[in-house]
Amino acid sequence: MTTLNTQATSVPQVKIKRQIGFFEKYLTLWVALCIGGGIFIGNFFGDGVTVLSRMELFNVNIPIAVLVWFMIYPMMLQVDFSSIKKVGKNPKGVLLTVVINWVIKPFTMAFFAWIFFAKIYAAFISPELAGEYIAGAILLGAAPCTAMVFVWSYLTNGDPNYTLVQVSVNDLLILVLFVPIVGLLLGITNITIPYNTLVTSVVVFVVVPLVAGILTHKQLIQKKGEAWFKKQFLPRFKPVSILALLLTLVLLFAFQGKTITDNPFIILLVAIPLIVQTYAIFFLAWFGGKKLGLKHPVCAPASLIGASNFFELAVAVAIALFGLQSPAALVTVVGVLVEVPVMLSLVSFANRMKYD
Repeated sequence: MTTLNTQATSVPQVKIKRQIGFFEKYLTLWVALCIGGGIFIGNFFGDGVTVLSRMELFNVNIPIAVLVWFMIYPMMLQVDFSSIKKVGKNPKGVLLTVVINWVIKPFTMAFFAWIFFAKIYAAFISPELAGEYIAGAILLGAAPCTAMVFVWSYLTNGDPNYTLVQVSVNDLLILVLFVPIVGLLLGITNITIPYNTLVTSVVVFVVVPLVAGILTHKQLIQKKGEAWFKKQFLPRFKPVSILALLLTLVLLFAFQGKTITDNPFIILLVAIPLIVQTYAIFFLAWFGGKKLGLKHPVCAPASLIGASNFFELAVAVAIALFGLQSPAALVTVVGVLVEVPVMLSLVSFANRMKYD
């Protein structure tokens, strides 16, 4: 009987491993296909895409929110509130997150934007346009990521409890630091932060999946045991998480497919400083975390938190301040487009360089 049971339980695990390998082994190819497919859909099925893009609640797109929820839920399944109190015994990871996101990142983003838009691109962009492009970049740099961080942490085997604390600290700091930092860097004081967007994003991307994950975690462990939960239940969600990520890419690029094909040169110009900033912040946090002695499950998510952006908030503020068709809003949208492929490359780097 023991032999039969072992064989019965090992078959699903083998299938799961094959599914994960199928997605992860060729992830770069899938990403490229999804980007190309999204642009194609956006250009040739514009009406249907427009309907999906307008399904919003306080500037948070509902189809994207559903897909992101499926990406985040597997991470939340691993959260153990009884272990969160241990985070306080090792505060270096939280300190790194705070310093990178609020002391360094907004100012390096402003610097790179100024270098590229006002100096390097001076022959292509007027000073007035450069100012708006810089403004859009600043809005991105001052809005650290809330949702997708859980996905990056999950894909790098990050500590789910520590990641939750890091994101929660950022969510609280956004409430008090976003407006003054943006006001300082833009030189304006009449900024109205869209709290509806902020609160909706936190509830949809953090609170709801967290509660669902905790309830699932508690009930299944009580019924099936911790060993079954970790070895058989959790692995089933990794293919789901990656598939949701790929579908998110398709939608994001479909929403902006026409913009990309109509303005490829401008999109490229805008993307370059955003990509440079992303890599610069990641490696600063990565090597800084290693210098502080952080373990990989804490250092990797901390570095990825610093590199990614809360693009829903940045886009909403850019539209409110400068208008839907403004260069500033375009920069925040390009930030959405470049973030996922770039962050996936950094996830790959973090996994290859895993040091403990």
